Amino acid sequence: MKRYDEMTKEELQAELKGLEEKYKEYQGMNLSLDMSRGKPCREQLDLSMGMMDALNSKVDLSCEDGTDCRNYGLLDGIPEAKVLLGDMMENNPQNIIIYGNSSLNVMYDTVARAMTHGIMGHTPWCKLDKVKFLCPVPGYDRHFAITEYFGIEMIPVPMHEDGPEMDLVEKLVAEDKAIKGIWCVPKYSNPQGYSYSDDTVRRMARLKPAANDFRIFWDNAYGIHHLYDDKQDYLVEILAECKKAGNPDMVYKFASTSKITFPGSGIACLATSLNNLEDIKKQLKNQTIGHDKVNQLRHVRFFKDIHGMTEHMKKHADVIRPKFEAVEEILEEQLGGLGVGEWTKPNGGYFISFDAMEGCAKEIVSLAKKAGVKMTEAAATWPYHNDPHDSNIRIAPTFPPIDDLKMATRLFTLCVKIASAQKLLAEA
Repeated sequence: MKRYDEMTKEELQAELKGLEEKYKEYQGMNLSLDMSRGKPCREQLDLSMGMMDALNSKVDLSCEDGTDCRNYGLLDGIPEAKVLLGDMMENNPQNIIIYGNSSLNVMYDTVARAMTHGIMGHTPWCKLDKVKFLCPVPGYDRHFAITEYFGIEMIPVPMHEDGPEMDLVEKLVAEDKAIKGIWCVPKYSNPQGYSYSDDTVRRMARLKPAANDFRIFWDNAYGIHHLYDDKQDYLVEILAECKKAGNPDMVYKFASTSKITFPGSGIACLATSLNNLEDIKKQLKNQTIGHDKVNQLRHVRFFKDIHGMTEHMKKHADVIRPKFEAVEEILEEQLGGLGVGEWTKPNGGYFISFDAMEGCAKEIVSLAKKAGVKMTEAAATWPYHNDPHDSNIRIAPTFPPIDDLKMATRLFTLCVKIASAQKLLAEA
């Protein structure tokens, strides 16, 4: 079939008429399908049910150092959990704090602490005239929600296959001391599934920010979330690179087991320099006497070590890989060669990023919703929900059963064609 932008007005009108007839058929099916968020499906959750048997009333609930996990203590986590998540994050256990169930909560707390009490003796951000963050776009909506909630000005930075546009990042942080941080999802990024190149990571570590309290918020949410054994993205370790570059305190690195075990019932962690850890613990000891050590112990007893976790993640991949491949196959089959959209083909993570023709994303999502498919809101991947091109849509393949996913993807491609044809006809 011809590209849509090469069709005559009459050809486009005929095409649109046929598309609208198919759309009415879908509307008559009374569908209710959800591909709006990157949630694990039931089969993935079932993989971790053995955790329910890892502890019981008969077993010893003491950790390696003899601490009774049922009681108070160990502000920064049990030693064996720090080893397990240290191996997952490729960091020394000494550089890690184990938190509760959510890394998003840790990121929120980290920003809140900087706002109210400052970072390592610097002026609290709330006392400054202006605080700004760099936001690679498209990016993670919940990062943007945190910064917007605290009134921090967000500056979009284009995201490429090898990471953020580093020439711009370097220029902005060097010139403006109001820029206090940058959000990063460095591996299998949300939503494109891109991973930062070695050069990008090293340039990040060598940044020369005007603000002494500038921090890289390194959300390595998908560090071991590969889809393939033979195609795995590799990421240079940022803490080590910062130390080499003479910027040991410049990064906060976050992760959790939320998409490894049970979302909402996992364990989260922060890896950073010893100086940063000391600063954080001053606040943390006023907030808690320690997080859920029983849950930390449960995770360690279930996985035993990083090898157990790696094998577990292969089972996750076996469940969701066919879903990603099904979406990619349908997108290519229905939209390939039409010039109406482009999409990523990630090797891991939880999302596929779709870029429609400029000015079409909101209409596509609206059409899908009216026919029974719920998707992430168009422009959610931009600060302030303001996508200047109205083109980016995040596709989340993991949660729906595969037959529902295929149905939803076919309907999505139909909505892409309708919105694209309508736009071209309006411009004709």
